[in-house]
Amino acid sequence: MNSSQFPTARRSGLVIQEVPDETLIFDVESNKAHCLNVTAATVWKSCDGKTSIQEIASILEKQSGKDVSDELVWLAIDQLNENSLLENKVTPKFVGESRRDVIKKVGLASMIAIPIVASLVAPRSAMANVSCACFADLDCGLPAFSTCLSTVCCSMATGICQPAAPGGCTP
Repeated sequence: MNSSQFPTARRSGLVIQEVPDETLIFDVESNKAHCLNVTAATVWKSCDGKTSIQEIASILEKQSGKDVSDELVWLAIDQLNENSLLENKVTPKFVGESRRDVIKKVGLASMIAIPIVASLVAPRSAMANVSCACFADLDCGLPAFSTCLSTVCCSMATGICQPAAPGGCTP
């Protein structure tokens, strides 16, 4: 059995949250957040190591009621592979072709949304204190005019959120 024809989605080291029409995945190992649109999410969820590329295309066809090509599934697989969301590396299907050319080719033949995996690197927790500014505490809850969390207090001297003391925030 060729593993590239039967890809397996990576599940370890990931925090997964499903929301309407998207699946959000946070990779705790690489500190990257990924947003999969409905097409990419369906492909990723279907990657169980037993389901072939053709069968995944059939799953997408049933879900959307539209014709789906194997190339559309391969586009999703290539993106999942690039973002380390598969257990084993898969040889890319579109070697030597630009993503733009592949999307044109797949998009013209497809009647469903092109698979999209949007990714970004999240700040490390050590950077989190530095990245938020605050102006006031509201009972050590969510600070006013701030993106700080409720476990922190606003230091009026520095304007930076600091971890709350065991007794709570001090003015």
